[in-house]
Amino acid sequence: MENMSMNSQATGLRVAAIIFAIFAIGHALRLFKHAKVLVATHQIPIAVSWVALIIAAALSIWMWRLASRNR
Repeated sequence: MENMSMNSQATGLRVAAIIFAIFAIGHALRLFKHAKVLVATHQIPIAVSWVALIIAAALSIWMWRLASRNR
């Protein structure tokens, strides 16, 4: 029952994994729809989303596996 508390590391790692997964999905959608992102008057290149997708997906998978290992 101790692992079910809201203060457990596994819960924190799973929440972080889900947040990174949401970011990865957002970048995948941008790549799929070829959406333009503007910051002030500068357009952010699509290549940035490829890098961010890979990093966010890798972090999500890594944290999910760590949470599973800590059970």
